[in-house]
Amino acid sequence: MTDIARPSAPIARLGDRSLFPGLGPAAYLNHAGVSPPSVPVRRAVLELLEAYATTGGHAVVATLGVRARLREKLARLLGVRPVDVALTFGTTHGVQAIALSFPWLRGDRVVLFDGEFPANVTPWQRAAELFGLETVFIPLAPFEASADAGLGALEEALRRGARLVAVSAVQFRSGLLMPLAEMAALCARHGAELFVDAVQALGAVPFDAARIGADYVAGGGHKWLMGVEGAGALYVRPERVAALRPALAGWLSHEDPVSFLIEGAGHLRYDRPLRPDASVFEASSTGALAQAALDASLGLLLELGIPAIHAHANRYLDRLEPALQARGFSSHRARDASRRSCILAATPPPGRDPRRLRDALAREGVAVAIPDGLLRFAPQWPNDADRELDRVVAALDAALR
Repeated sequence: MTDIARPSAPIARLGDRSLFPGLGPAAYLNHAGVSPPSVPVRRAVLELLEAYATTGGHAVVATLGVRARLREKLARLLGVRPVDVALTFGTTHGVQAIALSFPWLRGDRVVLFDGEFPANVTPWQRAAELFGLETVFIPLAPFEASADAGLGALEEALRRGARLVAVSAVQFRSGLLMPLAEMAALCARHGAELFVDAVQALGAVPFDAARIGADYVAGGGHKWLMGVEGAGALYVRPERVAALRPALAGWLSHEDPVSFLIEGAGHLRYDRPLRPDASVFEASSTGALAQAALDASLGLLLELGIPAIHAHANRYLDRLEPALQARGFSSHRARDASRRSCILAATPPPGRDPRRLRDALAREGVAVAIPDGLLRFAPQWPNDADRELDRVVAALDAALR
């Protein structure tokens, strides 16, 4: 436990991995998958766990402070009010909450995208089965060609009628940053609502849900937000709350839900109204340790600033991309810099098995992922091109031999 002893001030600096003393890979480039926890994150979890171990139920008092801080930080990250943010168990929880609580009518159409991560597809398919909806898939290829081409394809689908469009802010395979504000405007023009899976954007790409005009935004804490699995957030546009029919409601979804536990007899009731904001989806006891981790990590991210993180990661990728191309990889990174996330995905040279490449890179101390057969590089703020790139390039050469 000595590697997480409390320093005088655990300050995060771009390119400095000193807050990750136990991290094995010399170049950890899989932040789009699962990020390793920093020293402050690990400490926050251990301190709360110790509080439970020494005080039992009294530790819940500490979790109330964690939850309040976390909600404030998530609101800052999303560009919205804290009251419009629900604390969830992760992205899928947020997708499910809206998919099953939306005021559907039989025959409504839901627009999805062919190539999306399944977390933003399966809950909508399930809703279609339960409520008699029609799911319509449109390809991502037009968006990859240009924003205008993609928006044209979306508008064509909207003209045929749709209640909701569900899309990822950043595509997990290619790293493409979708034109969300323009998509939201199209949805509004055609009477549809926009749901955004932002798990590949939050913590890596500047994001403002209110400016975008999104109706719903879900995200999780274990990727770019650098927490651990089990904590996330759901934003609900305040104008949309009243129409929702919360299918995932529980005992904590009510107003004043715990008075019968702390104020004596006569407070046990089953007729309390549901809370009139996003927190109605906070239905049960939560993942307190995961929330403590996310609270600590968000403190570092907000201190660094998301625009600075985005620029830092893209400077790294600017140097990596030509090295990949020189070795026969085909980059899927957007040509337009305004449509770039912090992901660089590449198709391997002909005849090269991405699984073998991933494993060979891992043996050389370079951690990457292979979503759907692409080789994906995803640096975050601790990565440093000057320190790592020579090793990454040498590892690529070794893997290709």
